[in-house]
Amino acid sequence: MTVEYTETVVVGAGQQGCGVAAALQELGRDALVIEKGEICQAWAHERWDSLRVGSGNRSVRFPGWEYDGDDPDGFMSGPELARHLRRYVERRRLRVWEHTPVREIECLGDGSGRDGVHDDARFRTRLAAGGVVESRNVVAAIGGYASPRTPAFAAEVGPTVHQVHAGSFRNARSLPAGAVLVVGAGISGQQIADELADAGREVYLSVGRHLSWPSGHRGRRIHDWMHTFSLLDDYVRPALDIGSGRSVLAGLPVTATRDWEGELNLGTLAGKGVVLVGSARGVRNDVLVLEDNVVALAELAARAYRRVVEKIDTGIRERGFPVPEVDRAPGVDMSRVADFGTRLDLARHGITTILWCTGFGPDYRILPGHVLDDTGAPIQRRGIFGALPGLYYAGLPDGDSLGPVAIGANVENGRTIAHNVHMDHLIRDGSPGRLVPPAAV
Repeated sequence: MTVEYTETVVVGAGQQGCGVAAALQELGRDALVIEKGEICQAWAHERWDSLRVGSGNRSVRFPGWEYDGDDPDGFMSGPELARHLRRYVERRRLRVWEHTPVREIECLGDGSGRDGVHDDARFRTRLAAGGVVESRNVVAAIGGYASPRTPAFAAEVGPTVHQVHAGSFRNARSLPAGAVLVVGAGISGQQIADELADAGREVYLSVGRHLSWPSGHRGRRIHDWMHTFSLLDDYVRPALDIGSGRSVLAGLPVTATRDWEGELNLGTLAGKGVVLVGSARGVRNDVLVLEDNVVALAELAARAYRRVVEKIDTGIRERGFPVPEVDRAPGVDMSRVADFGTRLDLARHGITTILWCTGFGPDYRILPGHVLDDTGAPIQRRGIFGALPGLYYAGLPDGDSLGPVAIGANVENGRTIAHNVHMDHLIRDGSPGRLVPPAAV
């Protein structure tokens, strides 16, 4: 059996995996990126047609390469992001194996070479096609969005209702005629509901807990204020769950329509004719069982909206910025929001499609079982360091923040991993060389 060796195997050729490989390259370290699809697979082929990079083109950055296009204030599409990343990979000459699924990754023990073919190997990556690659390090850049999630009761919906997850949705034309029930009020759910309403479809939206922010305020987009007033922590860190009193890591706030031309929240959706219904909890004879909580959830989202507007206004006042005054601060129009009740009869309301915008979950089954917890999630520290020496993660929330999953976070994530890999090499090699801090590379 031919067994190849590389110092670091990176599984996943999205922005995080390619960022790690490039950061390692900056320090002269070898890496092989293995991807089951193609570079930037999810953005290129597994998102709906109109989705844009919500953090803006300026956030599309990689180690040693800032955004260099002619529309820094724009919002590129998924396929555009994929092309951008491919151009980076080609320019940096990163080693990427596309269309190469990984079957499993084995731990070889203490890294002394006794259990592997090659000296210093700590891991053996077995490919679905039969190849084997040994390495000292493994970086799982799979992220937390590998497996679409739907509630268990989806199986109880009758066969006459078409069901599709947001990961497989493309556009309004791809759905059967009839009303559409969108389940989930995060960014995906609200943007898709908005798109369907604009396409003339009758839309019902089953709401869940979410945050709402303005798309902009007092002459500037929200991203400008986020960086100016250090609102990023508010954007990516846990919020207090009013019901339980616990800190909950919610999804990113809903801020704008898919084209960033308008506000998006439950009030604007209701104004377009979208029917808001409560959180889905089950199905009985094709009748959706709901919580009667539309107003309560909308008010929580509106509270987050008001809070961030107040922070922006306070910051403007303290720093004396000459920005336009407003007659009335923007907000969620609660006059359009009403409770629906506890039942939604799919047939009576002509609902022929349920579109599940219920998120994704991680899928790390290729890793050894003892590095995962009882739920199958990685055991990790700071979203980067795994439960074994030489095992790293790129693109995972760290438990306190969603910041590490952001597109631009690949730079810091990659350089942190590269720093540790390089340090391991210097110590193992007995080299007197000085380690250059990642931020200074």
